[in-house]
Amino acid sequence: MTEIATDLLDTLTLQGEAFAYVNLHKMLDHEQLVKLPYSIRILLENVARCSPEALPSVLARAIGQGPDCEVPFQPNRLMFHDTTCLPALADFAGMRDVVAELGGDPQAMNPLIPAVLTIDHSVIVERYAEADAVEQNLDIDFRRNSERYRFIKWAQKSLDNFGVIPPGTGIIHQMNMEALAQVVWETPMEDGRRMLHPDDMVATDSHTPMINAIGVLGWGVGGLEGQAAMVGEPVPISFPKVVGIRVTNIMRPGVTATDLSLHVAQILRKRSVVGKFVEFTGPGLSTLSWAARGTVSNMAPEYGATVVFFPFDDDTLAYLKLSGRSEALCEKVVSYMTAQPLWRSDDLAEPQFDELIELDLASIEPSVAGPHQPHQRQKLSDAAASFHQEVMGGGKLIAGPSEQIFFEPSFGEPITHGAVVMSAITSCTNTANPAQMIQAGLLARKARQLGLKRKPWVKTSLSPGSRVVADYLAEAGLLEDFSALGFDLAGFGCMTCIGNSGQLEEHVEVFADQGLKGVVVLSGNRNFEGRVNPKVPAGYLASPALCVAYAIAGTIDIDLESQALGKDQAGTPVYLRDLMPSDADIAAQALRSVKPEFFQQRLAKVWEGTHHWQSLSAEGSVQFPWSPNSTYLRRPQYLADISAEPKTTLAINAARILMVLGDNVTTDHISPAYSIPANSLAGQWLLERGEDPQDLNQYSTRRSNHEVMLRGAFTNKAVKNLLLAEQPGLGAWAWNADHSACLPLYEAAKSYAVQHTPMVVFAGINYGAGSSRDWAAKAQALLGVKAVVAQSIERIHRSNLIGMGVIALQFKHGMKTADLALQGDEEFDFLGLDDLVVGDNAITLIIKRAGGGQQNVDLNVRIDSLQEIRYLINGGVLPYVIRKVVKRSAR
Repeated sequence: MTEIATDLLDTLTLQGEAFAYVNLHKMLDHEQLVKLPYSIRILLENVARCSPEALPSVLARAIGQGPDCEVPFQPNRLMFHDTTCLPALADFAGMRDVVAELGGDPQAMNPLIPAVLTIDHSVIVERYAEADAVEQNLDIDFRRNSERYRFIKWAQKSLDNFGVIPPGTGIIHQMNMEALAQVVWETPMEDGRRMLHPDDMVATDSHTPMINAIGVLGWGVGGLEGQAAMVGEPVPISFPKVVGIRVTNIMRPGVTATDLSLHVAQILRKRSVVGKFVEFTGPGLSTLSWAARGTVSNMAPEYGATVVFFPFDDDTLAYLKLSGRSEALCEKVVSYMTAQPLWRSDDLAEPQFDELIELDLASIEPSVAGPHQPHQRQKLSDAAASFHQEVMGGGKLIAGPSEQIFFEPSFGEPITHGAVVMSAITSCTNTANPAQMIQAGLLARKARQLGLKRKPWVKTSLSPGSRVVADYLAEAGLLEDFSALGFDLAGFGCMTCIGNSGQLEEHVEVFADQGLKGVVVLSGNRNFEGRVNPKVPAGYLASPALCVAYAIAGTIDIDLESQALGKDQAGTPVYLRDLMPSDADIAAQALRSVKPEFFQQRLAKVWEGTHHWQSLSAEGSVQFPWSPNSTYLRRPQYLADISAEPKTTLAINAARILMVLGDNVTTDHISPAYSIPANSLAGQWLLERGEDPQDLNQYSTRRSNHEVMLRGAFTNKAVKNLLLAEQPGLGAWAWNADHSACLPLYEAAKSYAVQHTPMVVFAGINYGAGSSRDWAAKAQALLGVKAVVAQSIERIHRSNLIGMGVIALQFKHGMKTADLALQGDEEFDFLGLDDLVVGDNAITLIIKRAGGGQQNVDLNVRIDSLQEIRYLINGGVLPYVIRKVVKRSAR
């Protein structure tokens, strides 16, 4: 530890034992310290402890006496889920191979900080509304994914610092919050002492900020950044501006945390918060439960914020005790957070922020969000109109006789556009909230008592984020009530929220092929068009209780505030208000049913897994034995031909255009997660290798096979290449290299690659919104894309592009792609790429027209750290790490 950090050290004695810690009071005087947001205080501690050489510039910027600077954040732990960790593990195995080939020690390629994989993204809602749906879905999951899971067991035996939470246990963010987060972490020092410090972490999922709800500083990173962090590289960010949300008053009865989170998403998406910290403050904060905070924090990526932070307070401590944390840990947390200025209370001065938003909690009203974006908040009375306006192209509220009618005799009544064809209580966003789950269960109980049922065309499912949820629902007797309306437990994983929704009801599947524009209602965090199911064009985010209500109604064409959901046995209309339990009833039931022992019992078994997991075995080895016949695991193509030294120039010349895309192209559009169609290029590749048509699985489960992923890139039917007047098929098509034929994107890109021609993608606003999906960047890099030019690029996708050696550029001066009048036959040179520095860099794009004209366009490249320049020079994160390990371990 360097001298500056030693000067800041102090001692904290707990039960007679002395612990070292970095004392924030030694860093700044009291007046300066209390003005800082709590999230920045934790960030300063991290820099002082882990990268003290950067502290002077970071500290100066924090108190407003220095310019913007980079912050080298060093997490003490890392989390993955399986669709990011499987390719990361394949990368690790591939990097060991390359290190060996370059003369280094492959065993030196090892995680240096604790990394935990939670397997939650693979199980699909194949079976539903059945008592044994959980077991059946796990049976199918392990039949399809056993090769992947054995590979994970190989990694368990072959890598240090690597733990696995098996399938069927819970969702990554809920497991983090309920079981793994410590709030205060303990790290051994070189002199034998132990140091206490905040629990700082990152995870390769964009919704990682959920952990901010309990005072833990952490955020989502791309899979590539995660891999770098795992081998000890810092996660660099620009010093963040902090937006404060000052809450006052209290939410009205019946208003939920979902309503609050959707309101926050709406107001922050209208502001520029990409790359910023958001922190809650104000006298109303004490009225928001830990669970409500979790719901709000989880939604951070839906408006681009890096974190949505809630400082540690009395409610946080109560949660640690409720969730079964040990008495020793709670005592450690109390002592540390008291010694440091990290414990918020109403009687302390509020911090100062770069921007401040006032939010009256009493103004929040029941809402849903849709039909395509999480920030499209709608009052309940406006939901139907939003569907007809956005999806049907008109403003009509209620479906009339001119609408297309679909009739199946077993349904007993016809359905039309706007039918709710899926209703899913899913995702850690809301299932981690006992009040909301109990509210939904009590609503289902009342509906059951009155004889109400779900509509037969609605595919219903209940997939909580942890088994603790099922424990307290069973304790309350609510699982039977959920089951009576078709919400039987389907699994413990992300499932519908991330597109693993399975097929629709069999008749609805046919209707969807015939043109039915259905709706999914889910208690998740994303509703991008086609994300949940490619056959369902509209999605609405809602609280668990409203998911039950819409399953009963069976249509989005209803005003839940004024129209009846159905009729009871006596024929009396039943309204939502008749079913909704009071807040007092919900609180009383939660007090009786949510018990610390449930958390403790589940924590004791968190690493065990079901009998399916326990029956799998694998042998460990330094290098993984790749099988040339595997359709799941292939040695990564982007690790082929890595030289011992990096390239000497970043120049891009004589590039050609691959695609022009519009606004809001998400990582789901770029690299889909949903089921692989048999008639797709990816499906055909798998069928040619003997795969069963019913087991083609999801793209998300094939991310360790570049052959599948490249053929699936940009195949979402919502993707349109604006260079083409007509799209010959689903997803993006493009001109080939000599402009003689229009081909599926994968085949068109190959024609450029054969000629070693660099390619460029142009796009509009919010390019790469949605998730930490590293394959959205890997696919572009492997297709031969060297640069992306857009009006704006979301934070994590930008980092992933850089992590794959792809330059991420933005237009200046309000220009957009349409202003360039591109035809597809231009050539492009980029001037200034070899002179990149941290900060904004002016780049000149020279467009050479086929007819002989030329145009110069001003672009900007933002570089957040020297580390990003190193990654670009090395052709990406992985080559950089390989070269570093080779030099350190060369035999």
